[in-house]
Amino acid sequence: MKYFFLAYAIIAALFIGLMPVRGSKKSDSPWRLFPDMDEQDVLKAQKPDAFFADGHGARQPVAGTQPIGFNPEGLKEIGGIPEPEFGGQTGYYYTGDLEGYFGNGMPAELGLTAENAGAFLRRGEEVFSVNCAICHGKSGDGGGITGQFGVPGIANLAGDTYGQATYPDGRIFEVITHGKGNMGSYRHNIPVRDRWAVIAYVRAIQTARKAPYDAVKESFDKAKSEGKVH
Repeated sequence: MKYFFLAYAIIAALFIGLMPVRGSKKSDSPWRLFPDMDEQDVLKAQKPDAFFADGHGARQPVAGTQPIGFNPEGLKEIGGIPEPEFGGQTGYYYTGDLEGYFGNGMPAELGLTAENAGAFLRRGEEVFSVNCAICHGKSGDGGGITGQFGVPGIANLAGDTYGQATYPDGRIFEVITHGKGNMGSYRHNIPVRDRWAVIAYVRAIQTARKAPYDAVKESFDKAKSEGKVH
């Protein structure tokens, strides 16, 4: 019996040693026990394809297609306010950092006024609903759907822990941009201006939570009927 196991071990070692692995320098795809979606129905660059009338496998982008984060002249109208799309620059607006510390308040670059602040908050609610509510919940209380599937450590943004005095605006911007804990980075998903809109919306949620019920009864009851609060 011991010779059987010895032969088995030798054959297994040879099989593993001769099997191509990820990163092998050869044109054929390596054999994988768990393919993990590595094999896909795509063509190599510059390969022909008879499926298309011109015989070219490489296709031009659909008319009007734009790279993520790009718009002509770097501007885009969202909520009636010009929006710089790219991050990576220095300064409070792009980093949340103010002379080595996390700053508080909305950057001057946003150009917020009494006339456009409402549109800015509505944009923040929209972006929050798309990107954040799945974990943090529609009302920011941490009651999103992912928590029901056992994802731990979801922040209750409506609580005092994440209030402006203890968790500055710049720090929230940092977390949105680079991620923290189980939360990944959203710098490639959410433009700079929209990150600040989300922060403004989170602050609005926190303020509303502390408002007297009589002052917000109508809005609260409407939001509750729409399932936005628990």
